[in-house]
Amino acid sequence: MKILNKLALLLAFSVASTSIRAADSLRVLFIGNSYTYVNNLPQLVASFAAATGDYVYFASNTPGGYTLQQHSTNTTSTSLIAQGKWNFVVLQEQSQLPAFPNAQVQNDVLPYARMLDSMIKAADSCTKTLFYMTWGRKNGDQANCSFFPPLCTYQGMDSMLQLRYTMMADSNKGVISPVAKVWRKIRDTYPAMNLYDNDESHPSLLGSYAAAVTFYTVMFKKSPMGNTYDGGLSASDAATIRQVVKQMVYDSLTVCYRFYPKLKASFTFNSSNDTINFQNTSANGFIYQWTFGDGSSSTQKSPIHKYAASGNYTVKLIAKRCNTADTVIKTVTVVKLGIENLETLHQVQIMPNPAKESIEIQAASPIQSVRIISLIGQTLHTFMGSGSTNIRCSLIGLQAGVYVVMVRTKAGEFPSRLVVE
Repeated sequence: MKILNKLALLLAFSVASTSIRAADSLRVLFIGNSYTYVNNLPQLVASFAAATGDYVYFASNTPGGYTLQQHSTNTTSTSLIAQGKWNFVVLQEQSQLPAFPNAQVQNDVLPYARMLDSMIKAADSCTKTLFYMTWGRKNGDQANCSFFPPLCTYQGMDSMLQLRYTMMADSNKGVISPVAKVWRKIRDTYPAMNLYDNDESHPSLLGSYAAAVTFYTVMFKKSPMGNTYDGGLSASDAATIRQVVKQMVYDSLTVCYRFYPKLKASFTFNSSNDTINFQNTSANGFIYQWTFGDGSSSTQKSPIHKYAASGNYTVKLIAKRCNTADTVIKTVTVVKLGIENLETLHQVQIMPNPAKESIEIQAASPIQSVRIISLIGQTLHTFMGSGSTNIRCSLIGLQAGVYVVMVRTKAGEFPSRLVVE
């Protein structure tokens, strides 16, 4: 592998007339070697993005033949990572190492992928580590064929590379740019399209263009279809590659992100009279915003909230991480017990109370519905009224304890306390 420029630090400006929007602007750091350097892959990605009005600021360090182990102690690489504020840091291992036997990969590859990923997360917890899944050589790695038989063919070497990059992404909760999968589809379906340079290892311009379109699709989560940037290729070849990337990457983006931690908002709660204790059970959130349905809010992770009045309240939790958010909404029922005889106040009577098997409810106006609710707000039984001012409700299935009975009439929904023996 040739020794190439040790540092390429470039700024790519969009030449499209479309105005740049923050959501379509990314900062990307490429850490790799000549597979990234040849044909200036970072610039190809930026130029492809610019053709649709998107914007990529990139920096790169791509010395020829470099391994992740070498990058882990390279001051240029570590300094660029330490700058932080990258949306993605792309990691590309030396072209042969990940295809070697598992013991060697465990010793020479995976620890340094983990080390670099740790640096990336320490510099900026919002940065995504993006693993550049490279391809098998055109006719396999003949120099190491006798050493490890899977390397004897393109298919064997390529399969090992796909497996090992998947392992890197999995063990580091990263994202995958599946360039190798795109290359294999092109090789299988369009054999006349030459992805390789003369050395049968490095990419031709066509191969680099396929990689660039893959990176754009993964990073922006946008279809490459409709983009007219050809990168110096014939219009027909470029269109074919975009169609393959759309099929292999855009149509299954969840696969590329399957190891990246998913943000999920979730909470449970329990109540004591008018006070609700909320337990935040969200996954992978950094910031939390609560609204309690009574005009108040909180940014605590698991707040305790006291309500001023009985009623049904819509509680919303928004969990945030970097530029993503997830929302969950639940209804909580609050009953302020022990302050008044609510049955008398609302002219609702429950007989008997305490009860065992059933109760009869009488109201001052026709009953529309009755709900029996646990003290944590879970509706256990629902009964629909028939236009009468009384209704009989079964208690079968309820354990002994205290419940809330919500009786709805034209005048509203009124809570009463029920003891089941």
